[in-house]
Amino acid sequence: MSRALLVIPQRLLSIVRCNQVSLITRHSSKMSEQQESNIVKGADSWFNKYTAVESSPEGTFKGVKDRFNGITVDSSMETCSPDAFPAVLKRSLDHWIQSKNRGIWFKVHLSAASWIPELVDNGFQFHHAKNSFVMLYRWLPTEESANIPPYSHTMVGVGALVMNERNQVLVVSENYALIAGSWKLPGGYVEPNENFVDAAIREVEEETNIRTKFDSVVSIRHAHGAGFGCSDLYIVMALTPLSEEITKCNREIAKCEWMDVNKYLNHPKVHETNRNFVRTYLEYKRLGVRIDCTEEMHQVLKKRYNIYSVAKVGSVPGSVDSSDSGTISSTPKL
Repeated sequence: MSRALLVIPQRLLSIVRCNQVSLITRHSSKMSEQQESNIVKGADSWFNKYTAVESSPEGTFKGVKDRFNGITVDSSMETCSPDAFPAVLKRSLDHWIQSKNRGIWFKVHLSAASWIPELVDNGFQFHHAKNSFVMLYRWLPTEESANIPPYSHTMVGVGALVMNERNQVLVVSENYALIAGSWKLPGGYVEPNENFVDAAIREVEEETNIRTKFDSVVSIRHAHGAGFGCSDLYIVMALTPLSEEITKCNREIAKCEWMDVNKYLNHPKVHETNRNFVRTYLEYKRLGVRIDCTEEMHQVLKKRYNIYSVAKVGSVPGSVDSSDSGTISSTPKL
């Protein structure tokens, strides 16, 4: 489970003092309704259920508390000079240990990078980083092992099996393919906060300019030792074409065409795994089944989920909009 960008409402912010210097912890004096909405919908906030810390001793960081009795300090909310930081950190740690807090998180932005060596010297470890910040943590309880979830360890990609009414498959040959000149299905990595179905539709349009809508999940491929040492999850979606005129993306794609399915299944430049994706989809069609996508609402968290399950072809889809966009409908099944 990953920790997303921490954004905290103005009402949770406070004033701390560091060596007699008033340090105002603030995000913005004015916050729009959209900003408030983004905070409420924050991917990290709904899981950790951040709440305000009612009080903290003078000269300590305040932070916000999560539902696991941990504390998160954001350097963009609570500033401290490099000279004063060691003393404030020590007082804060003493307070958190006495209060029996558990995981302590410091989200350190580039402007406060001087904090990092002192945090490391005080037992903090790196958890994850992005372009503008690094997240460090320390587990305080000595009587139990650290119960800190690992950061994202799996990269997620999608492939799109697009077949037209003439039994032709949309195929691409990439500029930087592992096997030069090989043919594969269009696809790519899923972007943050993007549904699998939307990712497949987007990738097809970006690579070939073909518009599509969702039909069925076909297969899932799982492997390890991929980019950045992560595992790799590859989800193949069958999409129905809504247009057929190809305009390839020259930056990524060397060749793109509609290929007869039998030619594809016997082509020497097609990997056997990709052939199996097509065979699997054809078998689904023969059996009259599909793997549908429905959207449901969690009754407690009020978060929407996509649920994938087997359905008979011809049954009323539970999730796919009848419009040409191919996007998932908002009708929950509770």
